[in-house]
Amino acid sequence: MQNNLVIVESPAKAKTIEKFLGKDYKVMSSYGHIRDLKKREFSVNIDNFEPYYEVPPEKKKLAQELKEAAQKASTVWLASDEDREGEAISWHLFEVLGLSKNKTKRIVFHEITKDAILKAIERPRDIDINLVYAQQARRVLDRIVGFKLSPILWRKIKPALSAGRVQSVAVRLLVEREREINAFSPEASYRVVATFSITGSEKKWSGVKGELKKRFTDKNKALVFLEKCVDSTFTVSDVTTRSIKKSPAPPFTTSTLQQEAARKFGFTVIQTMMLAQRLYESGKITYMRTDSVNLSPLFIESCKSVITDKMGKEYAKSRNYKQKAKGAQEAHEAIRPTSVELESIEGNTQERRLYELIRKRAIASQMSDAEILKTSIEVTVSGASELFVISGESVKFDGFLKVYRETVENDSDESSESSKLPILSKGDVLQYDQICASQRFTQRPLRYNEAALVSKLEELGIGRPSTYAPTINTIQQREYVIKDDVEGNLCEYNLLKLEKGKISDDTLSEYYGKEKSKLIPTDVGIVVSDFLCLYFPDIMDYNFTAKVEKEFDDVAEGKNTWDSVIRSFYTKFGPMVDEILTSKNELKVGEHILGNDPVTGKPVSAKIGRFGPIIQIGSADDEEKPRFAQMRKGQTIETITLEEALELFKLPRNIGEFEDTMVTIGAGRFGPYVRFGKQYVSIGDKYDPLEISLDQAIDLILKKREEEAKRVIKRFEQDSEMELLNGRYGPYISYQGSNYKIPKQLVPEELSYEESLEIVNDQIKKRGNSTKRRYFKRKK
Repeated sequence: MQNNLVIVESPAKAKTIEKFLGKDYKVMSSYGHIRDLKKREFSVNIDNFEPYYEVPPEKKKLAQELKEAAQKASTVWLASDEDREGEAISWHLFEVLGLSKNKTKRIVFHEITKDAILKAIERPRDIDINLVYAQQARRVLDRIVGFKLSPILWRKIKPALSAGRVQSVAVRLLVEREREINAFSPEASYRVVATFSITGSEKKWSGVKGELKKRFTDKNKALVFLEKCVDSTFTVSDVTTRSIKKSPAPPFTTSTLQQEAARKFGFTVIQTMMLAQRLYESGKITYMRTDSVNLSPLFIESCKSVITDKMGKEYAKSRNYKQKAKGAQEAHEAIRPTSVELESIEGNTQERRLYELIRKRAIASQMSDAEILKTSIEVTVSGASELFVISGESVKFDGFLKVYRETVENDSDESSESSKLPILSKGDVLQYDQICASQRFTQRPLRYNEAALVSKLEELGIGRPSTYAPTINTIQQREYVIKDDVEGNLCEYNLLKLEKGKISDDTLSEYYGKEKSKLIPTDVGIVVSDFLCLYFPDIMDYNFTAKVEKEFDDVAEGKNTWDSVIRSFYTKFGPMVDEILTSKNELKVGEHILGNDPVTGKPVSAKIGRFGPIIQIGSADDEEKPRFAQMRKGQTIETITLEEALELFKLPRNIGEFEDTMVTIGAGRFGPYVRFGKQYVSIGDKYDPLEISLDQAIDLILKKREEEAKRVIKRFEQDSEMELLNGRYGPYISYQGSNYKIPKQLVPEELSYEESLEIVNDQIKKRGNSTKRRYFKRKK
């Protein structure tokens, strides 16, 4: 029998720790929280804000197993993560398992290595109740907000909506950015770029680009300048070279890791955290939920040794960083490898890439500055006051760049030209190969991707390392936000080109505003955000949300009590909820009046219906019922026009007959469709439902028939309810609303009705399903 029981959060971590401890230790996992607030109940006493916790049904067996193991052990070591959530897990285990203080010890470590585990066991502590209270405060406050606001949204907007303290503020950020984009009006200007060359006995080169220092606001001014350039002399008037130093970025925190993994690899924040969790639990990296940029002295010294040995002492420069993020807390280290000597790991490709990223960033943070030489060459134009500037740079000493380059979020194609330049001297005369004046437009604000939203939340002090990923996941799951590519618009622009003494004037086109994997608020998300901003401005205020996070930090540090934080909040929040719930005036939330229907004269409005955004002609007060139409993909309540809305009512439309049956085009909850008798075929994005022809619709019908024919393997005359079908996971029997797998050794086409029925009855017996315990009898 083991004398010691160690309880950790995850089974993967348990396996790793078990390798480091002797036979006297048994390691078990709690699989996260052993108890929590009840899932479908409020579970908070509103008088004193005490939470009602329960062990959920799926955890009761595990709780009993842990309790029995704890009773047999002489010492129980609670080894959950070193943060508020981990501290709360340990406290709940202490309470649920009925542990006593004299045989229970709390240990923490930020890396799962043998040394770290053994040192933790040498320095146990008690459960930090202030950290527990800070977690409880957040949990209770979020439960109050969610359970009190959600019913209001159900009543005022549509059923099945929900609100949350952090998620709603995150949606507001996205809504405000979308409105900035919609309101943006691009301004045009002409960017002038020249390609120069020089020929001579000593110097000869070509293809170096320089940009005019100013941009012209209209075409005429750009044209006048190019006309001056036809016979102008281009002379180097100044050459400036300066040396600048570039310092490495600090090692990763949770948010910076999420951002860099998104930029370099396209990982989602959830994906990054899942991979980092695996690396941590297998002992490869330190704890991955942190906003600290500190590194241990031992790791800094190890980095110095590795850098000196492999690259030379001139590359080593030990550094300590301080976090500048608003509200930074949690006394962990930054995310780093547990052993800097380990260059690569075993694992899947994504795990290896993330580990390499973490290792390189940590090593680079302990390296020397890079020294960059920046050269700027000014070129005068005879007969004009404007100057061209040729810019370039070279690396004098690569320093940390030898190991790692940080990526920057930049979707613009307006990046300046930067290249290695030829040696030029003041007074050198250049020739132009061509000079282009290209019409450019100011860029609208960029939408947030997941990484950019994390960065913004951190900047505002909203949320903490453990909340970024679940927050972004939640707002997508609830369909307040979608992640999608923005195709952009095909826009025309003017290009003036001077070449060989002649000026050409062309109109070209390019896609403008194309974005990839961006977070876009849905109509429902916009309406919910507007409603909450109007009636609960404090909840949606960025400073308020950050202030609450700071109050949680004060509770964690013992400077404030958890219930006083909740009481201070609820004193204002509670009456506001009661007032809106008892309000008799129904609020027309999110409804936009677009104008009047020219045929009936009735108002046309865009609003949120039970199944999403819709267009309505008429009102509930009319004697005649209002008419409704589902909005199409890409259309939004805020931007749809009256003309676009009326187009939607052209459906359903009959387009002709096929096989003596009318073919109708309609639009439903899941998009446009072709209806043929009782059959419905999705049109998808292939055709415009208002323009699709009869031949195109018939083609879709026939293809659907072909797919259905391939799906059906066999039917039986004696029982129309039994079918043998091809499915996603192989052939199966469909019978009376249930599916039954066909064993691999059998050939579906050769099965008789009796054999198929026998398979069904055998599987019912094995399932022991109480609703289907009776055997099916063969039909005669």
